[in-house]
Amino acid sequence: MAVAGMFSPAGAVEVKVGILRIDYPVLAPVSRYDRTPDDLGFAGGQLGNEDNQTTGSFLGNDYSLETLAVTPDDAVAAARELIGKGNRLLVVLGNGEDILRVADAAGEEALVFNASAPDDVLRDSECRSNLIHVAPSRAMLADAVAQFLVWKKWNRWFLIEGSNPDDQKLGEAYRRSAAKFGAKIVEERVFEDTGGSRRTDSGMVLVQRQIPVFTQDAAEHDVIVAADESDVFALYLPFHSWEPRPVAGSAGLRPVNFDPTSEAWGATQFQRRFEKLTGRYIHPEDYNAWLASRVIGEAVTRTSSAEPQSLKEYVLSDEFELAAFKGQKVTFRPWNGQLRQPVLLTDSKITVSVSPQEGFLHQRSPLDTMGLDEPESACTAFDN
Repeated sequence: MAVAGMFSPAGAVEVKVGILRIDYPVLAPVSRYDRTPDDLGFAGGQLGNEDNQTTGSFLGNDYSLETLAVTPDDAVAAARELIGKGNRLLVVLGNGEDILRVADAAGEEALVFNASAPDDVLRDSECRSNLIHVAPSRAMLADAVAQFLVWKKWNRWFLIEGSNPDDQKLGEAYRRSAAKFGAKIVEERVFEDTGGSRRTDSGMVLVQRQIPVFTQDAAEHDVIVAADESDVFALYLPFHSWEPRPVAGSAGLRPVNFDPTSEAWGATQFQRRFEKLTGRYIHPEDYNAWLASRVIGEAVTRTSSAEPQSLKEYVLSDEFELAAFKGQKVTFRPWNGQLRQPVLLTDSKITVSVSPQEGFLHQRSPLDTMGLDEPESACTAFDN
């Protein structure tokens, strides 16, 4: 009778994965449905570890997972603690600046997976040879929206950008996407974040008066594109703008790496397993942590190694591919360590579309029409 481990080769591998989540003080979300669960990211990593263990048990490989949530001040020390315990495959959820600090502290001793930060600079001039990205970049997300809008022939954009630094980075990503795909930003406005509680200071009556006035007398446009990573104003734009126009970006039609609305390509079965494990719906951060775990599991299975350098070389090679419940295999860009992947476009109830859109072609892969292509990237950390 077959039992787990009976096929163990002499070189069975012990795989130790750490998930480090860096938590930041935030205001309550606009909607209580968007409250952050306590196990954000960790739950996805747990499911990925269980999936790896299912396969690993037949090969004699053993997977373990350790999770740690810390403040930004403790991030580097926590990363060193995890690595010191043998968790040299490190999945990190945090902002771009802190993920860079962790990657620099880890050095070549560890392989770090960025599971949250969208900063394009991490895939560009500030890339690191020990840092690969399962989270999509801002450029990828903006390009996914732009392709759909251009496919719809909604080429005249009214761009509304928040006043916070991340909002401005996202706004710049949409400007780049508009130029890349031939759309025109006919007007831009900045929505100032005045602080305070978004839920109590932005009641329905107040918003119903503010947003129409804010959007009044804009140049003729087909669609409003919202750049609001700070979650301050975008959710109030649909149905409140002066002109009856669709909204895309940070509200309305949103680009996401994964979403509970996704039901195609086996995603329903995947999500049911997640919901059985956690009692809640999946978040993008959970999917990213699961995806990082599965990248590790696939690479370990194919290389029979848990050494960070060996795994990195394999995942960046042409041999690597992984099923990710997105309709096609995902692979990595060897020039900057970014995972190629489709981007879902959702209205939070259904998956409206999936980018790349039909007709957007690339000599290597249609997935490379989204984000920084090789000639555009200033990353040299992966050069041989």
